[in-house]
Amino acid sequence: MSCFETVTHINAPPQLAFDLSMDVDVHTASMADSAERVVAGVTAGRMELGDTVTWDARHFGLRWRMTSRISILDRPGHFVDEQVSGPFKHWHHAHYFEPDGGEGTVMRDVIDYAAPLGLLGRVVESAVLDRYMRRLISTRNRHLKAAAEAAGV
Repeated sequence: MSCFETVTHINAPPQLAFDLSMDVDVHTASMADSAERVVAGVTAGRMELGDTVTWDARHFGLRWRMTSRISILDRPGHFVDEQVSGPFKHWHHAHYFEPDGGEGTVMRDVIDYAAPLGLLGRVVESAVLDRYMRRLISTRNRHLKAAAEAAGV
């Protein structure tokens, strides 16, 4: 099992960063490089507690599908999405939004995941997935930061 954390400073209030992070359209736009699209569940707009969304995307030259559910929601401070079905043995993504002491937000993502296939999966995690997942989340966060800062002006 792998776990990592990213921290992103956003020059916009926590409520705005939180709401944009819950928006399916913003997420889809942030994942344009992997041709991610929604194929079931919430297909547009902001997700709420208990909502599911099924994503279809291309990673490593292959099509993947993952259905995730919003399992915890405490607006505007925290929410969690967890895999219901998909490529991972385990996927838990906690999102935290805290005031930065001014008018901005410190956004923290804590991702805890495991690849399937036992020992082979752990080898793939350390050799490939850990770096790939960090880069994917960083790409998403750069997009979210730009969207929040443009909207917060």
